Amino acid sequence: MSSLGFIYVEGPSEEQFVDQLLKPHFQQWCNLTLQPIVSRTKRTAVRTFTGGITSYARIRKEIHKLLRHSAALFVTTMIDFYGLPKDFPGLKQLNTLRFATPEQRVLYLENEFAKNINNNRFIPFLTLHEFETFVLVDPDQLAEALPQYRSRAAQLKKQIGNTPPEEINDGSATHPAARITTFFPAYQKTLHGPLIAQRIGLSAIRNACPHFHQWLQTLEQRCAQ
Repeated sequence: MSSLGFIYVEGPSEEQFVDQLLKPHFQQWCNLTLQPIVSRTKRTAVRTFTGGITSYARIRKEIHKLLRHSAALFVTTMIDFYGLPKDFPGLKQLNTLRFATPEQRVLYLENEFAKNINNNRFIPFLTLHEFETFVLVDPDQLAEALPQYRSRAAQLKKQIGNTPPEEINDGSATHPAARITTFFPAYQKTLHGPLIAQRIGLSAIRNACPHFHQWLQTLEQRCAQ
């Protein structure tokens, strides 16, 4: 019998990533249907707007709504660490605490997130530092998707150097998406991001992104129980 898991995602790029890479993996791994739920930013009488994170209060409300589905084995998230709303649990305290690595920073926030939701079926995940981290696992794929800038792939790789994708920082001009658009100005997240991630493949992304890999391991273990 198939089980069900919900993943609350920041936008359509993450939704496509789940549908194309994660959903088939978990269907094969443990016969689990992983259902992406895109963040709602606003609702009017005639339309619901989706994509983007505007406030933690809305995140919390939507996650608790998903947790009311008793058939769900777990509820998890795929939200960018970069650009979190100011009311996110632990964010104010984060700047007063000293951490050696980006992963330690994000683990602290995920722990505060879990405590705030307070449900043992909730498994938080924040992408270090944003969706484009996965694209930077193999910058050469940007040149394949956007061949008019092929010569710039070497410049991007030189700028990144040996920095692991998840450690590329979250400065306003140096976060992963900003680095990409500096050299590939026609890059569009929803068009090119999921396509490139699919070409890179889940195995390569897991190998290059330990925080992402650990999250998937947690979901696999929960699913296999």
